[in-house]
Formats: sequence, structure tokens, C-alpha cells
Amino acid sequence: MSDHPWALVQYAIPDDPGGSTYLGVLVDGAVRAAPDDFRSAGLMDALSRWDDHAPALRRLDVSSLVPVPGGVLIAPLTYPRKVICAGANYYSHAQEMGTQPPDPDGEPFFFLKPPTTTIVGPWDEVSLPDGESNVDWEAELAVVIGRGGRDISAAEALDHVAGYAVANDLSARGLFPRTDAVFPPFDWDWLRHKGFDGFCPLGPGVVPSWLIEDPHDLGLRLSVNGQLKQDGTTADMVVPIPRLIAAASRILTLEPGDVILTGTPAGVGMPRHTFLCPGDVVVTEIERIGRLENRMVKP
Repeated sequence: MSDHPWALVQYAIPDDPGGSTYLGVLVDGAVRAAPDDFRSAGLMDALSRWDDHAPALRRLDVSSLVPVPGGVLIAPLTYPRKVICAGANYYSHAQEMGTQPPDPDGEPFFFLKPPTTTIVGPWDEVSLPDGESNVDWEAELAVVIGRGGRDISAAEALDHVAGYAVANDLSARGLFPRTDAVFPPFDWDWLRHKGFDGFCPLGPGVVPSWLIEDPHDLGLRLSVNGQLKQDGTTADMVVPIPRLIAAASRILTLEPGDVILTGTPAGVGMPRHTFLCPGDVVVTEIERIGRLENRMVKP
């Protein structure tokens, strides 16, 4: 298996009068045009027929694809129907947050992000909310569904995975607690905590699942202005990916293109009272999957 797996990406051409989005392949950091059978379709369309496309993609000779000079990466998925996030799913993160040790046999905790407004591309700027929002970072492995389903068994769950991407689950810690809650269940505002525009940088592409031998053996790193903040491994997950998929599918029907964020390791800003400011550059990396670089800007 190559040390640098390729990824399915979406790209734009600067000054293209049609403003079109194209499906491409990222190979060693360079964008190449997708094969003719896929070129006119976006990645969401390709995922909707993943079982049909996967055999040809497995045989793909990426070195034969035509380079795209000036191709600019955009968000790889525009847009999934759902972004499902697993909370408190790394032992090290739970420890640094002072929570009870997670139960590996328990039911995962999930929340949702609005997909069409939170997802931005691997090089996009992110506008920070006004006020004392205290925006934090969370490097996460994203699982992209290729074959949908309901009540999927853990034993068959990885057969439903199209591939993997890098995500940063940005969080407005300062807006999470509500002082004006009308009742204790409303003390925590998950929408303002996780749902601002741009709060899910994703990319750079989707690495097909067969190019990743073990998604539970990948290094994750995140830095802010060159200072390393997170340095962990997906082996630290509490509930592994097959059980996350199975648990989510017991709640709702998974559809092609849906994204499941799988949790974050230790190193977030909240326990250290360190948060993002305009001008900060956040680099999020996962071994064999890729790299995001997003600058924080004023509202």
C-alpha cells in the first residue's frame, strides 16, 4: 500500500466563468482530473452510486490522470445530508475535561452539525462569532458513508464506509452554557456550541476505505500558529468506528455521503483556557488522510 494514499476531491478553477465544481483526485499534493466516467459528477453524486463506482476506483491508475494546473481544493462534500458527531469518544480527552471515564460498552453520545453551513474546505477562512465565544479546536477523523442503511450490525459496518477525511470540530465553549435556561435540560446550548457557519472544516478529500488498513491506528495532530496542541492516535477511541456506525444507524437511517465525526484526543484549548483569535492559523493533520489549514478571521 502506498505511503501516500490518493483521495477523491472537489476543486474549482479560478476565473472559471461558469463557477463549476469538478471531481478530481489528489495525488501527492497535486490535483488531477477524475476519469471521464466521474468528471461531470460531484463527489456526493459518486457516493450515491458508490457500490457501482468502487470496483473501477479500486483499479484506478492515478499516475495516468491528467494534472489540473491551478485547481483549487474546495470542501470535498457539497453537501452531505447529515454530520453526526460522537462526543467524549477519546479516553485522553475525557480525562483532560475532568469527566467520568467513558464506558466502552455504553451507548455513544451523538449530536449534529448543520451540514450545508458548517462544512468549509481545507484552505477556507473561518469567521469567529462576536463576543466571548471562546472558540476551541478538535481534530477528528471523519468517516464518510458510501452505502446507507438502518440497523447496521457492527460486524458489517465497515462495508458501509466509502472513505475517511480530516475534520476540525470547532466549538464555541463560551456560548455552550445558558444562564437564562427555563429548565435544567436547557442549560446547555448545543446549537450555539457547535453550529456556527464554518465550524466544520473538512478535507482535503475522501481517502477510499481500502487504502487505509486500520482506521484505529492513525496519528492525529493539530497546531495553532505552528504550536503543537494535539498529538494523539485513533487507537485512543472509546467506541470504535464499527460500533459508532451501528449505534448511529439504530437512531436514524444513514445515507450515502453522511459524515460521522469520531471524537478528538487530548489537547483542546478549554482545559487550558486558551482559545482561537482572529489571525490564528489552525493546521489539522491525520496520518495517511491529509491536512487542513484554516485561518480564523473577524466576523
